Amino acid sequence: MRLTGEIVLVTGGGSGIGQGIARRFAAEGAVVIVADKVEERAATTASAIRADGGEAVPLTLDVTVEPDVIAAFERLTRDLGPITILVNNAGLSVGADVARLTSADWDRNFDVVIKAAFLCSRAVLPAMIEARRGVILNIASVNGMFGIGEDAYSAAKAGLLNLTQNMAMRCGKHGIRVNAISPGTIRTPIWNERLALDPHVFDSLNAWYALGRVGEVEDVANAALFLCSSEASWITGVNLPVDGGLTAGSVRMIDDLGGG
Repeated sequence: MRLTGEIVLVTGGGSGIGQGIARRFAAEGAVVIVADKVEERAATTASAIRADGGEAVPLTLDVTVEPDVIAAFERLTRDLGPITILVNNAGLSVGADVARLTSADWDRNFDVVIKAAFLCSRAVLPAMIEARRGVILNIASVNGMFGIGEDAYSAAKAGLLNLTQNMAMRCGKHGIRVNAISPGTIRTPIWNERLALDPHVFDSLNAWYALGRVGEVEDVANAALFLCSSEASWITGVNLPVDGGLTAGSVRMIDDLGGG
């Protein structure tokens, strides 16, 4: 088992990609702290991990509130030991184009996507620096790599990618690795409302991907496991697109031009 002895905290761990990562890491021997703003989601995911034979602790936490983050991480370190792997996965997308965004929408995107990653990373770094080991993984998005809408969310994800690079450069001398994953379209519960209106939405989206399908939670969880394991011990400061080829080019343009 690749993560035996590791203490992992996953933000936004109660559903979707975060839940998939939490369950995958627990199956590899980690003690997983499932952090989520919604108590029921954190508890349900932790219970599912324990039912599968893993070790998990639910944590109800709003990762945008600085005093709460500081207090929670101090308590966890005292009760469980230092966190050795942090997965900054919490995120949301509010609003569409800049012309219609409110300041509150803008702030909310940046608070949850990048401020939370800053607060949680800052909270774990002292113990990681002292131990001279640790991994921070930021779940970014292909939205942060090129223009495909959701302007504030995309800008925040782009900022998260730059933060990843700067942290990797600063933390490397302490034996700490910092990387990012940029998922493409992933089949998660966040799509349920859209699916209720358009049951064929994924069929339409499949055409954008070189591999002919949208992603599954397991696709991201498997990549996250690799980057957080010792198998990636000489990898830091990278952004790994887990996107079925989306950022490699436009398969639809190739098809439309008759080059397929």
